[in-house]
Amino acid sequence: MQAFLKKGYKIVNFEEKADIYIVNTCTVTNMSDRKSRQILRKAKQKNKDSILVATGCYAQTAENALEEIEDIDIILGNSEKGNIFKYIEEYKNQKQTKVPDIMKERKYQELGTTTYTEKTRAVIKIEDGCDNFCTYCIIPFARGPVRSRALNSILEEIQANAQKGIKEVVLTGIQIASYGKDLKENIQLIDLLEEINKIKGIERIRLGSLDINQVTNQFIERIKKLEKICPHFHLSLQSGCTETLKRMNRKYTKEDIEEVVKKLRKTFSEVILTADIIAGFPRRNRKRI
Repeated sequence: MQAFLKKGYKIVNFEEKADIYIVNTCTVTNMSDRKSRQILRKAKQKNKDSILVATGCYAQTAENALEEIEDIDIILGNSEKGNIFKYIEEYKNQKQTKVPDIMKERKYQELGTTTYTEKTRAVIKIEDGCDNFCTYCIIPFARGPVRSRALNSILEEIQANAQKGIKEVVLTGIQIASYGKDLKENIQLIDLLEEINKIKGIERIRLGSLDINQVTNQFIERIKKLEKICPHFHLSLQSGCTETLKRMNRKYTKEDIEEVVKKLRKTFSEVILTADIIAGFPRRNRKRI
């Protein structure tokens, strides 16, 4: 959006008639796949002469399926999002597809500063990708390996937001607890949080989803000293059954979950805990019929 605004384009509501439609697709579930296809078809119905671009996770993992949809003019993988403007400017009424192997990506892609709609809160992306390869999840194949954003880039954006009156930042990403594991510097999520805590004007820091394995004793001991941290921890549990967790390839047990929850409750008197749970995760087939 920022790239187009800088070139003099006007951003309109998706329901309005436009010359260019860009659909950032999702592929977390088969339902999201279907919705992505429906929205793509709906866009072209509004203006048959428009340029229709499909990008995002479904475009990354289902390139062949999207190529069969005649209405789509340009198909771009996740690593090509930063080049959308270039592809549209060069478009010559011939379908283009550019979906590089996301598993080869090793560097965080900067897409400019985060835009925000709330007067006092900004969402700040700090990393992309995931290395967990859970048995039920397509995300690593859609987003690639963990790629952390440079520490200075994050701090500069938050400082700029603070100067605009933003009081609260929400740190987001695909697997934020793995922040820093790919950087040459010895930096972890807690190091980033300590630096953000020093920024004048920022009063609250919220975290996105956390993996149980990253909520260590050291992490808890250091984070409790940060007065700007909101004591709300969203834990990516998925199941409370050790056997099921093993089938999911989640590398912790029911007992590990209980221990982390006890420590958080003991450390933060007003802690709020929320979690993701998958209901009805299937057993492995014992034999074929």
